[in-house]
Amino acid sequence: MIKEWQRQRAVRRVIPGNGRPLKPVRWWQVPFRVLFYLPLTDPDGRRTVYAVDLPYRANTGSGKARAHLYRDGRHHAESKLPAAFPVEGGTIEVAISAFGIKRCHYVTPAGGERQLIPDPRTAEGRRAGFERDHRALSRSIGFLSVLMLLVGVGLNVLQLAQPISRIPSIAARVGPFESPVHLPIWLNFALAVGAVLASTERALRLRYSLLDQAGK
Repeated sequence: MIKEWQRQRAVRRVIPGNGRPLKPVRWWQVPFRVLFYLPLTDPDGRRTVYAVDLPYRANTGSGKARAHLYRDGRHHAESKLPAAFPVEGGTIEVAISAFGIKRCHYVTPAGGERQLIPDPRTAEGRRAGFERDHRALSRSIGFLSVLMLLVGVGLNVLQLAQPISRIPSIAARVGPFESPVHLPIWLNFALAVGAVLASTERALRLRYSLLDQAGK
């Protein structure tokens, strides 16, 4: 019920496009631009290709980013994020996190969904190509990303618990907590950087969970 309400609210934010052509991804846009495709075929056999373009990745955490929907290479619609674009047979849902894209999926009324295909020239497309060509190494990198998040978040929670437990109202109920871990500033900084890199790597694969939110 809540998901459907959120989807309908996002649909109401969609405004018509202006018909401009979709520009190709340039090499210097790789760190900043997100582009995904969705080919659809209707019952009559007509093929339509949708493209979701986020031109400025740098704004994904600022609340200013907009998703642009192209249909067969022409600007069809746009919306603030999170976005929900109605298309044939379903909806394209787009959502972001502080680290990048966390959702770009085609969802049907029956609840089925599939991820859109990243442009091979974008960072997401290059990561998908690396996973396709080097499966074992890709899985190892994915495992390392989760491990870095677990270590970074776990150690930070332990260290934060100590000052929080000394708040009088909390100390009176549960008593003070003494963290068994006391890390130097440089190591805390290194763990924070590692957690950001791990979440960014996961965002390139559209992986997002509460662990990534905690890593933020």
